[in-house]
Amino acid sequence: MSLRVGRKVAPVDGDEEFRREVREWLDANLTDELRGAGGPGRENEAFPQRLAFTRRLAAAGWTCLAWPVEHGGRGESLARQVIFHEEYARSGAPSRVDHIGTTMVGPTLMALGTPQQRRRFLPRLAAADELWCQGYSEPGAGSDLAGVTTRARLDDDQWVITGQKVWTSLAHVADWCFVLARTAPVPAGGSRHAGLSYLLVPMRQPGVTVRPIRQLTGDSEFNEVFFDDARTERDLVVGEPGQGWRVAMATLAFERGAATVGQQIGFQRDLDDLVALARRTGAIADPLLRARLTRAWIDLSVLRAHTLRVLAAPEPPPATASVIKLLWTRWRQGLGELAMDVLGPAGAAAELAPGDEDVERWRRLFLFSRADTIYGGSNEIQRGIVAERVLGLPRQDRR
Repeated sequence: MSLRVGRKVAPVDGDEEFRREVREWLDANLTDELRGAGGPGRENEAFPQRLAFTRRLAAAGWTCLAWPVEHGGRGESLARQVIFHEEYARSGAPSRVDHIGTTMVGPTLMALGTPQQRRRFLPRLAAADELWCQGYSEPGAGSDLAGVTTRARLDDDQWVITGQKVWTSLAHVADWCFVLARTAPVPAGGSRHAGLSYLLVPMRQPGVTVRPIRQLTGDSEFNEVFFDDARTERDLVVGEPGQGWRVAMATLAFERGAATVGQQIGFQRDLDDLVALARRTGAIADPLLRARLTRAWIDLSVLRAHTLRVLAAPEPPPATASVIKLLWTRWRQGLGELAMDVLGPAGAAAELAPGDEDVERWRRLFLFSRADTIYGGSNEIQRGIVAERVLGLPRQDRR
């Protein structure tokens, strides 16, 4: 099922030329207003400008590097994917708005979709002409996706969907949503994973209501989504009806790839900026803070080395995605806590630094990083996966 192209991460002939090409394109196309725009906790920032920039990326062939050529991608090696994400992060280019489509929906359709679904959606995904959101979590089934209660029934040639999703990132700007819904009851004494289906649902229709959720940061990139007899065509189910669990797990597996290396470059920039702040404020003189900053650098270096080693493996070890998620969550939450200690009282009391953009940046990082425990797969569930698949501990009964 893997769509990874090439396994080597070590540079080969032409890779440095490729790096120069990426740098030159970014230098020529980035504007000051776009540098650093968007990202976790700020996804609504400069959204129209970021969308336009993403479409320029797509037109230049940069958005689907890992996709096979026959599906509209470039089929680049893993090493070149890593190079692109490194240079993109180093340049300060804005957070992209198409990542759910290009890294989750597209690979899922290539692996498990029908030829008709690929023809319909892949070109628009690659061009960033249609944006997507993920309809998994529900108020009573956040981490336990097998417990979803959103239902879909067939009415002639259409699925009719009723239910509620929550924590739906970017639903307010999305054109489509991939929805995990129950289309058949759980068999008596059977697995709750049975009877789920993976539906592709248009967002801009009667019966779909999006309600923003205001976060601690003041932004509202997460949403509640209500489906009240919303509809989608019968053939817009990925895989067989009732086999949605398999498709949903495949999508989650595609979510984490070479882009995580770019994420870590962003982490390195944050750490460098925090060290610079500690020098300016004199906090670096505190031996405990200095030791914690050093430890953060060591941990990030280990995380990067581990990620590259795993990405280069012919077959990723069990629970790889879970381990990486747990590592980066712990690291970024620790950085937010460290930033508050570097800032001192100004980090906790808004009236001590009103309008200070630097202070606001670190407050936002600290507050938003609380959500890292939950999104992208809650840490509790990830630890359970590691316990069962790596350590061989008894499986938890989730029925």
